[in-house]
Amino acid sequence: MPEDRPTMPPVVLHTEAELARDALSAPLFVRAVRLARWADPHKPVGAGGELLADELREAVKELGLDDDEDGPGYAAEAWQLALDIGLVEVEGPEDAAGAAEADGAPADGTPLAPGVDASEPAGTARPGEELPRFAGGAPQEVLELWLNGLETVLADAAAPDLADIIDQLSEGDELDLDGLDWNPEEEADFLDGVLGNLYLLTALDEETTDRAVPLPALAASMIVPDDMDEPTDAVLEEVSDAMMRLDEQFRMLAPTGIVDYRPVDEELIEEADGEGRVSEPERGIAEAEVDEEDVARYGMVRLTPLGLYAVRSRMLEAGVDAPVVGELAPADAHTLLAALPGFPDAAARAEVEQWLSGRTATDAAAELLAAARGDDPEAPLRRLTCQQTLTLVGPEAESALRAVLGDRQLGGLARVWLAEHGVDQVPEPSEEMVFWLTVDTIAAQLAAGGDSEELRELVQGLVDRSAGFFDSVWRVEHPATAEVLEAMGRLHPDKKTAKEARKAAFKARSRH
Repeated sequence: MPEDRPTMPPVVLHTEAELARDALSAPLFVRAVRLARWADPHKPVGAGGELLADELREAVKELGLDDDEDGPGYAAEAWQLALDIGLVEVEGPEDAAGAAEADGAPADGTPLAPGVDASEPAGTARPGEELPRFAGGAPQEVLELWLNGLETVLADAAAPDLADIIDQLSEGDELDLDGLDWNPEEEADFLDGVLGNLYLLTALDEETTDRAVPLPALAASMIVPDDMDEPTDAVLEEVSDAMMRLDEQFRMLAPTGIVDYRPVDEELIEEADGEGRVSEPERGIAEAEVDEEDVARYGMVRLTPLGLYAVRSRMLEAGVDAPVVGELAPADAHTLLAALPGFPDAAARAEVEQWLSGRTATDAAAELLAAARGDDPEAPLRRLTCQQTLTLVGPEAESALRAVLGDRQLGGLARVWLAEHGVDQVPEPSEEMVFWLTVDTIAAQLAAGGDSEELRELVQGLVDRSAGFFDSVWRVEHPATAEVLEAMGRLHPDKKTAKEARKAAFKARSRH
């Protein structure tokens, strides 16, 4: 695997059966399936496969959207999706199945370019071959077709505003994408980046995967530079513009089932220079640091379980390493222990539970302990991870832990496990083992989080509780002894104690 391949935190995915049910219940796809069945045995369509005016009105009624002013638009979108993924097929003189884009006609049957007339039938639509696969196929088939449909909606979401195109053409001008200030690659990359940020936030959220993200914060994550302490007025205006674009895009994406979205409060939208724009948010709003109710008025969005699956699928196609919890279940203990430090806590626990489910407690403990041995630079963190993993192993593993009580590298963590499980007749560790375990633990903490506040408190507590601590520690035969003592010199707040730590580090290095 290339070293520069991007890696994401692991996520917990729902089963394919659960995801397929979600896909089938997504509003846009429900409507598409219903219209595909409604097309049996056939319906007349225009040159681009679009429904004619009379048929569009029938489709609106079929979907029960008669009283919805947006009903024709919803029906047209669902019909176009059905065409795009093969739920509906078109036959006719010009085979209109893929002609909508070429002819420049919108899916709702309204002529877009001068001379295009969608009032006369140019073909016949009927249920397509993919309809049985999507409506009643295996979960994998359903998800494959759902992903295909999602791609078309994502492409539409990144497209320029249809109103701008209509205005341009109504003036008799030829279609000029450059004049629309629209770069298709940039728009698609921006939307991908937003979805990627949502994915990352979902993967790293330790409390709940249902937490919605404020739209201002999401827009700011794409616009505000990381090294900018206070956003400028110009940057805030750019964030506001991005929010309006994202509001439109998430409104389009929500019916696919990829996101749950609470739109921007209409009262916050005002007309400025003929363009819709969110009222200038306070700086705190853009940084999501104010009252939750106020933030929610500016829009809230979260990836659904189906959305998590979709974004991960797209990342894998783009060459991103996007692991999923459960992939390490068949792996050996060494691979497991090497991977877990990069996992969020909830994902790590879920991964360990799946790994343990395929092994007996005794075998699992023995395998973990064997993998934890070593004098390599990664070994301390591997042992700390082993100790954390063993907390999920049942008391049946006692014999495996007793077997390593005399091992210098493993005896300390074995005693910790036995004590936590209330096991009797555990021999006291030697002073040498206690100090070795201390050095090993600090080395592991350094590898995991560097000079963290948690490690600073650990160092201060160890030194303050043990008189003559440095006189003993520098003698410990551990590959990381000198490095640990140097770190203690950096971390301890007392200057005299820090100096003692640095002297001890010099003695440890002088031994070799």
